[in-house]
Amino acid sequence: MRVEDLDGPRTVPGMAEAILDDLRWMGLDWDQGPDVGGPHAPYQQSERSSHYEAALAHLHGRGRLFPCRVSRKDLQTLASAPHGYSGLPPYPASLRPTYLPGDWFAAFQGEKKPDAALRFRVDDAPVAFDDAVCGTITENVSEAVGDFVLKRRDGVYAYQLAVVVDDLAMGVTEVVRGQDLLDSTARQIQLIDALGGMRPAYAHVPLVVNVDGEKLSKRDAGLTIRSLREAGVTAQQFVGYLGYSLGLLPKPVPCSPVDLVPLFSWDAIPKAPWRLPDVLAPALKALA
Repeated sequence: MRVEDLDGPRTVPGMAEAILDDLRWMGLDWDQGPDVGGPHAPYQQSERSSHYEAALAHLHGRGRLFPCRVSRKDLQTLASAPHGYSGLPPYPASLRPTYLPGDWFAAFQGEKKPDAALRFRVDDAPVAFDDAVCGTITENVSEAVGDFVLKRRDGVYAYQLAVVVDDLAMGVTEVVRGQDLLDSTARQIQLIDALGGMRPAYAHVPLVVNVDGEKLSKRDAGLTIRSLREAGVTAQQFVGYLGYSLGLLPKPVPCSPVDLVPLFSWDAIPKAPWRLPDVLAPALKALA
């Protein structure tokens, strides 16, 4: 169990503890984590800065980093370029610095408030991987997003860097996440290769969406685990519905997570998003 709390200003106090409590209520447990410790502590990303700095130093040694003072507004002016996943044109190789002094990285680290971000110099070559749900995926990162930020100008480490460094350090062998993060994978594979790590297996599952087919957001407050608990839904009713949505059960029936383990199969996972009704609690409470 790892808490990804890098962006301090957006971290809500007590939210991590509430999430852990909801997961325990569901019947899940973990061998390592912020509340139980373990050999790879700390398990909160906000306490793992030394690991990220070591990775940046390694990448610098391999010539894969450069300081960047180009802002999002600057990139928006590249209107003729096709826009990528972030809504911005891919960062072009032409904007890379043509010369950097040998001590630039040491000087950068010595600054209290650097006036630049750190970008990763991507390879101009396709990345291919097999996904347990989506099949074979091929992407050229230089064409899709170009050189991407690993450390923001305000000192916050990028998601792409942190998850790769932590997955490697913690021995993660299988990454299972939502399809909204599928376009991050090729970038992360390039980072893994540059850091000399082993690539994990990947599976990107469909998202849960609201009745309008939109990704769940704060306005779907009635569909949170906490709101369902407060409405009287039991953990077994909730887990059974999840198992049904994953194709592991022919109909939603109350069960525990351990009951679903022998039923699991990647072939059962649906390919399309799972649409939830506006009012879910009454339907779950009606389960036998």
